[in-house]
Amino acid sequence: MKALIGVMPLWDDEKESIWMFPGYLEGIQKAGGIPIVLPLSSDEGDLEHLVKMCDEFLFTGGHDVSPELYQEKLLNKSVVCCSRRDAMEKIVLQKVLELDKPLLGICRGIQFLNAALGGTLYQDLPTERPSVMEHHQQAPYDVPVHRVKILKDSPLFQCLGVEELLVNSYHHQAVRRMSPMLKPMAVSEDGLVEALYMPGHRFVWAVQWHPEFSYKTDVSSIQILQEFVRMSGK
Repeated sequence: MKALIGVMPLWDDEKESIWMFPGYLEGIQKAGGIPIVLPLSSDEGDLEHLVKMCDEFLFTGGHDVSPELYQEKLLNKSVVCCSRRDAMEKIVLQKVLELDKPLLGICRGIQFLNAALGGTLYQDLPTERPSVMEHHQQAPYDVPVHRVKILKDSPLFQCLGVEELLVNSYHHQAVRRMSPMLKPMAVSEDGLVEALYMPGHRFVWAVQWHPEFSYKTDVSSIQILQEFVRMSGK
C-alpha cells in the first residue's frame, strides 16, 4: 500500500481560494506516495479525522508565519500572514505529534514548526539579518544558489551521506532562536539553520530549501522525499 500524504493547502488572498504548486504533489508521487491536498479548515473534529486517515503530512511553503505564535508584533509590511493556515496547522501539528506520524516541513514548514514549538523567527531577513548570500533567488527555482553544511550527527547526514549540499533558496523569513524541542541538521554558510528535526519522534524533519522545485534534477531532493515517504511503513 502506498503512503497517503496529507498536504497543507496554499491560500490565495486575492482569489480567496486554495491552490498548490504541482511540484509538491508530483514530487511526492515520484517518491512513491499519494498526495492529498487538505481543506483549509480549523474544525478540530474534521482535522482529527484527516490526521487519522492520512499516513504522513507535508507542511508546505506559502504565507509568513504570524509573529503572534512567538509573542512578537509584525515587524513591517513585508510580513504577510494567513491566520487561517496558522490555526489549522497548529491543530494538525499537535495531532500528528500525538500519533507520531511522519512530517516533513518545507520553507514555511520549517519556520512554522520552529515557531509552534517555542522558537522564534527572523520576520524579514533583509531587515533583521542582512547577508551577501542569496536567500531569495529569482526563477528558475530549481537552480542551486548557495551551500549548506550538513551536520554529521544528524539523520539528514545518515540519509544523504554528504557533508555539504548546494541548494536553491526562496525565503525572507528564517529560524532565529531554535525551539528547545528541535535540533539542527544543516546550516548555511552565513549561519542560518537550514534544516532541523525533532528527536524522539519517528520522522519530523524540515528544510528551508525547496526540494519540490528541484527533485527532477537534484539527487538529494528526491532522496529526502523518498526517505519521508518510506517512513510511513516503519
